[in-house]
Order: sequence, then structure tokens, then C-alpha cells
Amino acid sequence: MSNTDITGTAKVVFMPSGRRGDFPLGTTVLEASRALGVDLDTVCGGRAVCGRCQIVPSHGEFAKLQIVSEHNHLSESGPTEEKYKRIKGLKDGRRLGCQSQILGDMVIDVPEESQIHRQVVRKSADEIRDLEIDPVVTLHYVELPKPSMEDQRADLERIVAQLAQDWGLDGLAWDIQCLARLSPALRAGEAYGGEFKATVAVRGGREAIAVWPGFKDRVYGIAVDVGTTTVAGHLCALDTGEVLASSGMMNPQIRFGEDLMSRISYLQQNEGSAPELTSAVQAALADLVTVLAGEAGIDPQEVVELTIVGNPTMHHLVLGIDPTQLGMEPFPLVLDQGSSIRVRDLGLPVNPGGYAWFLPCIAGHVGADTAGVILSQAPHLTGEMTLVIDVGTNAEIVLGHKDRLIACSSPTGPAFEGAQITCGQRAAPGAIERVRIDRETLKPRFKVIGSDLWSDEPGFAEAIEGAGVTGICGSGIIEAVAELHLAGIVDASGRMQAKGLEIADHPNFRAKGRNFEYVLHTDDERAIYVAPGDVRAIQLAKSACYSGTRLLMDRMGTAQVDRIYLAGAFGSYIDVAYAMAIGLIPDCDLAQVASAGNAAGTGARIALLSAKARAEIDRVCRQVEKVETAIAEDFQEYFVAAMSLPHASDPFPQLEAWLEAEGLARR
Repeated sequence: MSNTDITGTAKVVFMPSGRRGDFPLGTTVLEASRALGVDLDTVCGGRAVCGRCQIVPSHGEFAKLQIVSEHNHLSESGPTEEKYKRIKGLKDGRRLGCQSQILGDMVIDVPEESQIHRQVVRKSADEIRDLEIDPVVTLHYVELPKPSMEDQRADLERIVAQLAQDWGLDGLAWDIQCLARLSPALRAGEAYGGEFKATVAVRGGREAIAVWPGFKDRVYGIAVDVGTTTVAGHLCALDTGEVLASSGMMNPQIRFGEDLMSRISYLQQNEGSAPELTSAVQAALADLVTVLAGEAGIDPQEVVELTIVGNPTMHHLVLGIDPTQLGMEPFPLVLDQGSSIRVRDLGLPVNPGGYAWFLPCIAGHVGADTAGVILSQAPHLTGEMTLVIDVGTNAEIVLGHKDRLIACSSPTGPAFEGAQITCGQRAAPGAIERVRIDRETLKPRFKVIGSDLWSDEPGFAEAIEGAGVTGICGSGIIEAVAELHLAGIVDASGRMQAKGLEIADHPNFRAKGRNFEYVLHTDDERAIYVAPGDVRAIQLAKSACYSGTRLLMDRMGTAQVDRIYLAGAFGSYIDVAYAMAIGLIPDCDLAQVASAGNAAGTGARIALLSAKARAEIDRVCRQVEKVETAIAEDFQEYFVAAMSLPHASDPFPQLEAWLEAEGLARR
């Protein structure tokens, strides 16, 4: 049965993510998963060769989901799938997502091995600072007389005259796509009675970019944060700023490398490959737009404006600019100012007359995402010495106040995301995200993503049934290292030490050569533990971050900061006390240290809603002073000192007072 033989739609829910949507009957499971941002892996692109897209259809009545999922709601296995099964085999109950067509309401489970790149995308629409909405795109309704033998003026001349008369809009430029839709819109508007009636969208008071028949009072925009790992967006009503839909998905460029430098290395080693990376991320943006419009229940043609932030490499690749030079001194940008690009040049399925505005970049490794963070947290509007760190594989760091801002980028590497950690993983259900170690017994307790219970609380085993305990994510490894240090198991140098500890036959310690490992959890399938090399990886990452901060503090001539914000998807979930306990951030009153959420995305939303904010961030970014860590003579000195836990020489009196008050003081 082909797609064209079927009519109607079906509701589909993917587990364990819970993502759901309505799809035309005949849509493949793989197509539905892509539309919803479900990470159902594929390498062959749906040709039933790789077998990565295996799914398990669930059957029965799911009252909470309001779905009855029947066997016949998925197409029968066809010859292509049978051939794969015959040659490579499929476990009982499994199907290939690329070959399975949706024929009715379905609940579909994506097994763990089919979620190779799956992670929890924890980017939501955070609160924005006080903002006066200053729309970039405005709507203008007009009624104009129909042409006649006595009045044969062209449609464009007719509506231009009416816009000038009614709205004082003189000298408007007209996008060619808008012109192509003008005559049909005017004549469709006649159906509303009598004269031609239409609504024109005008951008910046200078250009007509879209037209609709009759009266229309709302259009929409999307703010997008293109991260190295994830792409996240918020669809907003441009007139009120209301967030109507938020969604995120993996950046498909991850197949070219886990982090920025590995992708730049790919570009350097594969000349002419930049268009391939551009196509991948632009396709992800197009999928994201479709998902957001579907969630909001609007026509994508009603989206007329986007704002986009990203690090310099992502910024350039979305624009179709080869960023290879960003991997070579002196790390020059091709484009740094805020820029408007027609959405049709990016292949986005929104109104073709619309634009995407890219926030400005600051320097080679301090990009539009940092501009978004500045716009969100507004350190340039306060008299306090404010430190903002966007924590990721690179830490973008901004320090200053209303009189001066300086910034740098420091290469922290992927350890904070769980990479290069023995039992590390990305944030996903089953990952340890919180750790505490008893100072007397040296026994651990922990929390995992997907459960609110600590591991020593009744019901924990039942709460994690299914996902289990799968590894340690970034926030978990930070707390584990901090707790190991505070409990006296790891000394200031980062060395696992047995002196003074009774670890013989202790169930959480096991020998590893001349050293030992600390076991957080063990079951029939695996042991989750912290190895000496994991402590060293975190030391290297936190030292890079702290050294960049100290470099800026030195350039600023200050020994103390008044306020600290940790931004980014990962920074949002770090316990700030433990970040300070390992020396990731300098000493500060913990009451003045906070998560900034997805500050880059919030900055993109601010820019989406305000033309004044765009002018503001363009001005501020031109004034930010860039410090290049790669050539700073004292960076290495700072780095060595910052390797100690929390630091070899810098004092942490406010941290020590807090630990004492909370009963968490060092053993």
C-alpha cells in the first residue's frame, strides 16, 4: 500500500521521550521521529541497510496517553524489511522504523541501542529581563477600491498608494515573493465583501515582505540557538512575546565530530566539505521549524522572522560560510556584525519573504551565542562586577559592568558533558546527576535523571526500573569529584589517596593497579565508578575555565567578583556550590551565584522581539574587549595553579563558610 492510497491522520507517541504528534497515514516511523526531534538513529538514510532505526511497537490501551495502539496500526513487514531480517536478523517484536508505515494511533518505543546520539535536550524558554517589545515586523490592514475600466492602475501602485494614505508608509521596497502573492491575496480578500482587503507585513518600516487576504492580526517568529550538540528553538508571537512552542533536537553535524575542533579538523582534512555540514544543520533548522509550527498549531507561512545565535563555527556554517580559518591563528571571522539573511536562502519552510537575523560575533571563538548571553544577562547595564560563563566544550567567559566588558574563550573540552569519563555519558534517563558521600562511612548516595528519589530512599529501584543506572553525566561527575575531595578520598592535587581511610574490604573501593577506583553503583549489568583518570579530566576542564576567568580578572584589575551566572544547557544543571568546590568558578557569595538557563537562546528571543535590542547588542559587541587565551603569557601559569582542588593559592573563604554552615565541610 502506498502513501497516496491512504487518507487521514494518526496520533503517535514515542517512548521514553514522550514526544508526540499527528501525522498523515502512511508516514513512516522514521519520518515521524525526525519531525518530532526523536533521536532515532540511521546511517543509511532509510534504505533498510544499516538497521540502526529499530523500534518496538507497543500494543494495548494507554489511558494516560489517550491512545489505543493496535497491531494493525503499523504496516506489515514488506519485502525490503523481510530481506533485512533474513540477512541480518531482527529481535522478536522489533521493526525497522524506515520501513514501518503508520496506519493508526501508535505508541512506539525506541530501544536504548537505537538512541546512540540521544540526549535530554533541557533547553526551555527561560524568563527574559524586562523588555519593551519593539516589533521588527508590523502588520498593516488596508481596504482599496477594485480596478475598473476607469481605474486601471496596477495592483502594486494601488496598494502602495493606500498604505501611504492609511499608514504613512512611503517608499516601501517590495520583496519579489510578496509581489508574486499580491494579486491572489487581493482577489481572495474580495471574498470578505466589496473592496479588496489585505494585510501587509512590513519589516523595519522599509520593506513589504508578506501579504494575506483580509484582516490578520498576528504573525510569528522563531528564536534559535544552534549549539554544537543541540539545536533548540522557541516560537513566539511577535506582538506579545508569548512563547507558543519550544523544541530541541540533536545537531546532526555530530556525525562529523563531537566538538567544534573535531569538526574544524574534519573540514581541514576534507577540502570542500563545508557545504555538507551546512546542509546538515540547515536541514535540522527546517525540521525544527516544522515541529515548532506543528506544536503551536500555526501555518509555517505565518512565521516571518527568525533570530539565530551560535558559536562562530555554527554561525558560519548555518550561513554557508566555510569556518576552516577559525582553527588557525589568528582565528579570523569572515563576518562579525549582526546580519539579516533571507530565509529562503537558508532553505527554511517559513514565509519566503521573511528574514533571519544573526546576532553579531565578537571574535574568533566568542560568537553570537555569547552576544545572546550578554543581551540576556545584561552585565553592561549594571554597576556590579559580573562574571558570566557559558559552560560547554568551550567556555565563553564575559566579565565586567556598565563601563567595561572583556571576554575570552577557554577550551574546556568535552569532559563536562560526560565525554572522556570512564563511565561518562550525556544527560539522559538513568545518568547519575547528583552525588553525596557520607563523611564517616564514605558510602555514596545519588540521584539519576528521570527520578526525584535518592538511591538510598525507598522506591528508588522501582522508580528507575527500565532505564536503570547507566552512567554519569556532566553535573554528576562534577559533584562526584567535589564530594571525593571533601570526603578526603581525593587530595588537593587530585590524587586518589588511601592514607587515613579505612578502605580495606570497603564495597565502594576497588583496587586498580597501584591505585583504586571509587564505585558509585553496581548491579548485574555494570559498575558505575570514578577512576583516577576521571578526576584528572575534570581538573583539566575546570582549570581551563578558571584560568580564563582569572585572566579576565587580571586584565580588569579586580580580585573579586560580585555576581556569577552559569549559562548554557549544561551550566544550567550544575550545582553552583559544587562548581565552586572544585574551583570551576572563583570565590563569591553563593547567594549571588545562579544559573542563567539557556541565556544564549533567551538573548535570541529578546532580539526577536525588539529592534532596539538588536541595535543595543550590535553596539555592545563592538565595545567588548577580546582577550586571546592562546597567546596570553600568564594563562599557563594560571592553568597550573588552577589544577589544584579548588586552587593552589586563591582563597575561597565564602565557600568554606557555606560548607561549614551546610555540614559539608572537608573531612
